[in-house]
Amino acid sequence: MKRPLQVEIIAYAPTAFYHCLHCELVWQQAGVSQVLHAEQLASGLPEDLQKAYQDLATWIARLLSTYCDRITVKVIDAVSVEGWWKSLRYGARRYPAVIVDGQVFGGGDFAAAEAAIAQRLGVPQATA
Repeated sequence: MKRPLQVEIIAYAPTAFYHCLHCELVWQQAGVSQVLHAEQLASGLPEDLQKAYQDLATWIARLLSTYCDRITVKVIDAVSVEGWWKSLRYGARRYPAVIVDGQVFGGGDFAAAEAAIAQRLGVPQATA
């Protein structure tokens, strides 16, 4: 079986911090855990970045339903060490940046990234 195509996406991502497993269990039983994590995720990004992340999540869900097990998607937080390194390595300047076989599609150019994915997978694209 052929390996799936790896698609990496560098984006500003909401972050939630967790306690150790024992503490999380206590917080969960006390009914505090869900509220705490939901608040972290809701307040983690400004409104415009939250919308951009939601658009990205919608696109990823569509990609996965279209290509199923032919692709894998890895989302990397742009402000993490890995995000910094990948941005430097691939020359990504605008986010979200989609990396397909070393080719970078920056600033949320999902149509061009998806065309590259389809090309790498040998899927014919509809012409307008």
